[in-house]
Amino acid sequence: MPTRMPHRVLAYGHSGVIVADRRSGYDRRRTTLRTFLQGGLTPRRRGGRRADDTVLLDWHEPHLLFMAVAILLLSVADALLTLTLLANGADELNPVMNYLLVSHPQMFAAAKMMMTGTGVLILVACARATVFRIVRVSTLMHWFLFGYAMLIGYEYWLLKTHP
Repeated sequence: MPTRMPHRVLAYGHSGVIVADRRSGYDRRRTTLRTFLQGGLTPRRRGGRRADDTVLLDWHEPHLLFMAVAILLLSVADALLTLTLLANGADELNPVMNYLLVSHPQMFAAAKMMMTGTGVLILVACARATVFRIVRVSTLMHWFLFGYAMLIGYEYWLLKTHP
């Protein structure tokens, strides 16, 4: 005996006949690591299906590549300037990086690049999403790029004023 599906919305089908919504609630379009990697190697979708669609896409805007590479290069410059400042008597203020410098100094640059690279990958993958329905993630990438540039400027100023 068929069971009745509670709280199902009725909608008009293609022929104008009212049909029941038979979706189970399970969304088979879940994002996994495999789909993320496969989408990166063989991009297909350049936009969402609807105007309000904020799914992870396979195709990203070209300016995101520029921002990602610029952030990573500024991260390398930050690591080099940090090591130079530390050699001149400065202190590391970041507790995670300070721990690495004290306990595993050979892993400092690798850990810094890994953390920055992972963060940049996540930001690029979610670039079209919005944070708190206010600001797009790609806008946050602009702010991170600006922040890194300001940090590099500050570290350069420290090297010039406190040799």
